[in-house]
Amino acid sequence: MTTETQAPLMTQRPELLAQLRQPQEYDLAVVGGGATGLGTALDAAARGFKVVLLESHDFAKGTSSRATKLVHGGVRYLAQGNISLVREALHERTTLLKNAPHLARPLAFVMPSYKLWETPFYGVGLKMYDALAGSAGLGATEFLGRMDTMRCLPTVQGDGLKGGVKYWDGQFDDARLALALARTAALKGALLVNYCEVTGLTYADGKVNGLVCSDKESGERFEIKARCVVNAAGVWVDALRERDGEAQGKPVKPMVAPSQGVHIVVDRDFLPSDHALMVPKTTDGRVLFAVPWLGKVILGTTDSPKNQLDYEPEAMKNEVAFILGESARYLRRAPKASDVRSIWAGLRPLVKHQDDDAGNTKKISREHTVLVSKSGLVTVTGGKWTTYRAMAEDVLQHCMDAKLLPTRSGGVTVHLPVVGATAKPMREGMNDPQGIHSYGSEAAFVKSLEGADRELAPGFTEAMVRFAARFEYARTVEDVLARRVRMLFLDARQAAVVAPRVEEILREELGIDPQIGDFLAIAQQYATVPQP
Repeated sequence: MTTETQAPLMTQRPELLAQLRQPQEYDLAVVGGGATGLGTALDAAARGFKVVLLESHDFAKGTSSRATKLVHGGVRYLAQGNISLVREALHERTTLLKNAPHLARPLAFVMPSYKLWETPFYGVGLKMYDALAGSAGLGATEFLGRMDTMRCLPTVQGDGLKGGVKYWDGQFDDARLALALARTAALKGALLVNYCEVTGLTYADGKVNGLVCSDKESGERFEIKARCVVNAAGVWVDALRERDGEAQGKPVKPMVAPSQGVHIVVDRDFLPSDHALMVPKTTDGRVLFAVPWLGKVILGTTDSPKNQLDYEPEAMKNEVAFILGESARYLRRAPKASDVRSIWAGLRPLVKHQDDDAGNTKKISREHTVLVSKSGLVTVTGGKWTTYRAMAEDVLQHCMDAKLLPTRSGGVTVHLPVVGATAKPMREGMNDPQGIHSYGSEAAFVKSLEGADRELAPGFTEAMVRFAARFEYARTVEDVLARRVRMLFLDARQAAVVAPRVEEILREELGIDPQIGDFLAIAQQYATVPQP
């Protein structure tokens, strides 16, 4: 594993494409570079399989960079009586916190009570949550009085406040964890290439035996042979399934029903606390969070059906109005549209029931689905970030059960730290803007690069841009400002201000056009609040 004294593994694109050109057969080809695809690639590589992963855009460009940043066991699933799902998620929460201590940390949540029955009602349920966590618990649930609740949440609405309940879950940096998974898989021998779009599948005797892909920068076409192909494109999995169905002469029905979640980011003074606010039931029955993260506060989220599968979905005005309106009920100083620093939306791949596919379909308790078609295409979608590792194990188990891969024992990633993992958690840095803390054991190496003494914004240096270009697969201004550092998600206007210097450094490092125009258009979208 990378240490302070080791140079990280280079991710230069010419070398990556040269490997793609080599005629060889992979054990596993993964389509999609989000949480599930990256987790699958890492698990397979750690078992000794020969793995290639292809992503049409950037790693975690879609849903996997747009989470509420929570590593959680699922309090809502407990209320639904789904005990097995909660147990599994609590176990995976512990595993993630242990394997990525520089990117994840325990976080205390407080549910304020405005009715006398709420504290005991929710408190008893959360005590059950503690019991299910057992030795993996992060802290004991506490019943709070009015003053203790206000000490935890200094800006909570005090009128009518009766008390509250404090419980523990986790928090993480989703896009940086995705990058850590990619880089850890690469260290295990996997080949991962972003901006390489899969355009078709290849067959031999009616069975999938590889795929066709295209480098989006040069247009170069590649044909990749693989014993097993996993379709892990998240909300976009149906596109490849449809191609597979056409090849078999049998149309397939869509398996994904997308849902859109919107988040709003405001300054930390709206909730100057290391505790998160959690409202278990808003006016329409949804859950609302106010979560401190990287020096800002995330408010959200919504849950709205969505038919369009955009890579940059836009927040609808009713979603924004809902979040601002509900926040005003629980915070003394209500955020207004003018207070929004960034607004972003993501698509959740909710899975439809499959009762008509002749392939091997299995609906499993983790709320994700794995399907193996007659041709041998393995598709996985659904689930959540917290259980990405368990999902990856299930995908590989399906591959082995279908005789697409030889049987090899699992559990190899339970005790596998990701790149940058530190001996001790770096929890104090999670509320610092940008922060060198997210590089973990590689922080000293980043500080050794040119530009480490030149800040583009508080905590964000030129050296971080160079590190992203050399070691983190970054190709564009957006890659750097959205996912290598999180500035676009924290303050879109500030991101637009620093973008020209980021472009200059990327041109110097990569010798390509880093697409600043496209980024500025996205930054404008993130900075614009839809008006009624």
